[in-house]
Amino acid sequence: MKTLAFNFGGLECVGHPSGALYVPAYDCLLIADVHLGKVSHFRKHGAAVPTAAIQSNFDKLDIAMEDFKTDRIYFLGDLFHSHTNKEWDYFARWTQERKPETTLVLGNHDIIPLSRYDALGITTCEVGALGDLQLTHIPEDKPEQFTISGHIHPGVRLRGVGRQSISLPCFFISGKQMILPAFGSFTGKHVLRPGSDDRIYAIAEGELLALHETP
Repeated sequence: MKTLAFNFGGLECVGHPSGALYVPAYDCLLIADVHLGKVSHFRKHGAAVPTAAIQSNFDKLDIAMEDFKTDRIYFLGDLFHSHTNKEWDYFARWTQERKPETTLVLGNHDIIPLSRYDALGITTCEVGALGDLQLTHIPEDKPEQFTISGHIHPGVRLRGVGRQSISLPCFFISGKQMILPAFGSFTGKHVLRPGSDDRIYAIAEGELLALHETP
């Protein structure tokens, strides 16, 4: 896998093809929108979703932690898709085995009782921070505040000859706001159109590509 380093708010950041963001100054991973439990939820309601998609989320977490040699994670909301199902047991077991130092910035899908996270040693909060950098789930337009968020599942559309096109997940930076791609393996994308000053780092076949970067 090929990572890509870039600056945001005066901090070096390293994008990972999994959709995780590593911040070396704080030795931590920022991960948004894993949506654990979503595969089991859809399978329960008859959708033909392969069970391998469940394990792939944990494989991606392991790979990102190993690549950066860190055990500190901030989940920026929507860690679990809805109510608990068997994927909660997988997550609890993974947490107990890996023992990451975990903080969950609560998102709109995070409806599981906070006591269950507390029992796993996971800190929960409405808003997180790394120094002066604010961490939220839903993007906030604060001109004076550098913020990293999730929620949108940002994507970018690339067009080829004729009517050929493909949409890719991406890290989307607009002004002082960075939106992380959805980390979960069973999530959609919301295609955004970059403005002239926005930055786009797309994920394609195990590497990051700087598609739209302000000089």
